[in-house]
Amino acid sequence: MSIVKSMNGRLRNFKIWDIKLVQGAAMCVMLIIAKLFPQILEISIWWLVVLAILLGIRPMCLFLHK
Repeated sequence: MSIVKSMNGRLRNFKIWDIKLVQGAAMCVMLIIAKLFPQILEISIWWLVVLAILLGIRPMCLFLHK
C-alpha cells in the first residue's frame, strides 16, 4: 500500500470539524511566520489575490463539476 493510499484512508475518518481545526492550526502557523518575518507583510495585496485564485481553481472545479 502506498503512502498516498494510506494517508487517504486516514483522512476519510476526518469529520468537517477536524478539517476546520486543521485549517485553524495552519492559519496560526502562518501568523507565526508573518510575525517572525515581517517583510512578508510588505508583499503587494495583488500578488496574494492572484495566488489565492490560482490555488483555488482546482478545488473549485472539483467542487462544481462532481
